[in-house]
Amino acid sequence: MNAPRREPRILRLNPADNVVVALDRIDAGIPVGGLVARGRIPKGHKLAAQAIAVGEPILKFGQIIGFASEPIEAGAHVHVHNVEMHAFERHADPEDLAARAVPTIEPATFQGYRRANGKVGTRNYVGILTSVNCSATVAKYIAKAVEQSGILAEYPNVDGVVPLVHGTGCGMAGKGEAYEVIERTQWGYASHPNFGAVLLVGLGCEVFQIPRLKERYGLVEGPHFRSFTIQESGGTKKAVAAGVAAVREMLEVANQARRETVPASELTVGLQCGGSDGYSGLTANPALGVAADLLVAQGGTAILSETPEIYGAEHLLTARAETPEIAAKLMERIRWWEDYAARNDGDMNNNPSPGNKAGGITTILEKSLGAAAKGGTSPLRGVFRYAEPVNVRGFVYMDSPGYDPVSATGQIASGSNLIVFTTGRGSAFGAKPVPSVKLSTNTDLFLRQSDDMDLDCGDVLEGVSLEEKGRQIFDLMLKIASGEHSKSEEHGYGDAEFVPWQIGAVM
Repeated sequence: MNAPRREPRILRLNPADNVVVALDRIDAGIPVGGLVARGRIPKGHKLAAQAIAVGEPILKFGQIIGFASEPIEAGAHVHVHNVEMHAFERHADPEDLAARAVPTIEPATFQGYRRANGKVGTRNYVGILTSVNCSATVAKYIAKAVEQSGILAEYPNVDGVVPLVHGTGCGMAGKGEAYEVIERTQWGYASHPNFGAVLLVGLGCEVFQIPRLKERYGLVEGPHFRSFTIQESGGTKKAVAAGVAAVREMLEVANQARRETVPASELTVGLQCGGSDGYSGLTANPALGVAADLLVAQGGTAILSETPEIYGAEHLLTARAETPEIAAKLMERIRWWEDYAARNDGDMNNNPSPGNKAGGITTILEKSLGAAAKGGTSPLRGVFRYAEPVNVRGFVYMDSPGYDPVSATGQIASGSNLIVFTTGRGSAFGAKPVPSVKLSTNTDLFLRQSDDMDLDCGDVLEGVSLEEKGRQIFDLMLKIASGEHSKSEEHGYGDAEFVPWQIGAVM
């Protein structure tokens, strides 16, 4: 005897919403929740909970995510074919806007590397950085030569030698916004606590000059930091030989580091999402928000970023700002992005990718409301430019593009020693020298890409509370910070994901 067929599940996220989310696929003509599906509704997509007139706002999360571009019948699929975006005044209930007090939990610890300057690392790499793309090949050759020599086996306390190369450093102005971004990024990595030692390799004649960086940021040559240029070394082969010799000496120094018990307040976590889908704002992102609140309660720091992906939800963040000045700083960044998009013939609604849309996200407003949930409910304590050092603890914001490698690079330069990354479509990502933890928004993805996902958040739809899932994420953060490998680390991801934000003209 066949078991009765279960009615597909739908979810209304806010009493004010005029759309509901299909948690299961709904075929045309199927009755569900008092509605009849007017067409096939994929999982994670929206259907109209009532008739919606042309021009009427589409409401999800109790917020406007777009406007009906044509009449929409109750039970109809609500997506890019019948939803458009235009300017409107942001608003929300005061109860939705207020920052909540962070929860009180027992003090937590992890096993980290306490550096001489007081910073704490979660990994212990030797890094090879480059001032310019022209020195990228030499940096890679140095790392390859060290790896092939077998010498790394003699230094068990070192996680590896990693070359982090990029495509800029010249063909640019020697001052201004673009230069400052690459300068802050390079200094942030050169001084990052996840590096036991750093070698910086230049060409010699580039715009981004190593001596200028050292003078501006007080970088001093010594056991933990070395630099040279290919030109002063006498060419490629001599530069590689000099680099290998320098790294061998640095391995001796880095290998002396030992993990010790440190409070969770020493964690600075970059909050990321990529390959988002219709479940992102329902499961993994709000669960990560709970974990972020738990971290803040410990005195730690959570960094939310990706400004194009909080566009439309910025009012939910500014209302949590500790001071009017912090709120104004965030809005200045929003206005900068509007101008940036306009002068490059872009549109803020260009952000949702084809994969986002296939997963059920219709507009940037909808994507942003789900993405902002990663930031939890704690007070907003600061707003920082891309790669600017974060000098306060708690929940903060760092401006960045929505492109994941660029955003995470900035967060690491700002001080993140752990990245937690939610995905619904299945992003493949790592970020050396910082471990990256991957959370799936749905169980199908977790099962399909089990060798990429560290934790499944899809069970939130089966009854696991966001509070319980948030605690699972927080506990996993402590384990990974203490040395347990994430899935992306097991694959070796992270060398190619160093992508500093390149702004402005290439000269």
